[in-house]
Amino acid sequence: MEEQYLLKVDNLHTHFFTKTGVVKAVDGVSFSIRSGETLGIVGESGSGKSITALSIMKLVPNPPGRIVEGAIYYNGEDLMSKSEKQMRRIRGNKLSMIFQDPMTSLNPVFTIGRQLVETVRAHRDLSKRQAEARAIELLTLVGIPDPKQRLKNYPHEFSGGMRQRVMIAMALACDPELLIADEPTTALDVTVQAQILELLKRLQEELGMAIIMITHDLGVVAEICDRVMVMYAGRQVEFTNRIALFDHPKHPYTWGLLDSIPKMEKEKRRLQAIAGHPPDLRYLPQGCYFADRCKQATEECKMHEPTLTKLDDHHLVRCLLYEDIKVEST
Repeated sequence: MEEQYLLKVDNLHTHFFTKTGVVKAVDGVSFSIRSGETLGIVGESGSGKSITALSIMKLVPNPPGRIVEGAIYYNGEDLMSKSEKQMRRIRGNKLSMIFQDPMTSLNPVFTIGRQLVETVRAHRDLSKRQAEARAIELLTLVGIPDPKQRLKNYPHEFSGGMRQRVMIAMALACDPELLIADEPTTALDVTVQAQILELLKRLQEELGMAIIMITHDLGVVAEICDRVMVMYAGRQVEFTNRIALFDHPKHPYTWGLLDSIPKMEKEKRRLQAIAGHPPDLRYLPQGCYFADRCKQATEECKMHEPTLTKLDDHHLVRCLLYEDIKVEST
């Protein structure tokens, strides 16, 4: 019997058509997530993490962007066949997203209360008073003190951490089954970051929702994720569970990300950086996209494009080093 997934993305391609060429922002990405699971998507800026999320929500700006190929299934329903009107009923209701910058995501000219109430009433048949009660309940849920009074405040009257909590409250307004969190701890100090992650874990346990955590911070992955997809230049280069990622990473790019994490050691050592820059997505190289930055790269790597290879039941990697030792699941 085929395993049921809450979300399944199959061979997703999202391109941006610009005057200087076609930007392949997402280039053949496939993954799935079960109810109650947390999937981490990691990689450098420009690797395609946020565009993957926006593609799932069907929020890619068009023009210039467009999903040119692939399928997205939510609870077995094909989201690609949904009209914009149908997607509006799903977004913020069953599928919800926390965007990167809470200051620019919140409308500065409306109070927090008005924005929360509008979100609730867009998807629930509630009176204004009932929606306000729900807004107070949501602010309480995310740990904002004096929530009734805070509904009257504007976004600029909140700290960065509190604005992020408001964004989480807004995303949870209609009890979504899947929450996409796009860099929810960026630009927050470590104490607030820990509070936000703890809040997300607690809410996940209470509500039973799945989470897609988009981040460049492997510390966040270690804290909250069950499985991890590593992206580079619009493609997934490694996919495995959290423990295998940290204990047995396979792709040279993943090694580089792990080496760049500061370590608590007695001996002082310089932080390791990945040399070079990601490729221009308009003019992608012939072979492995990471070859020019990889210490293990050979001439074959620069000539032949690696495929995503299944090493075992829980580990996929896109690297020529492993294509000859492919292990089929039993």
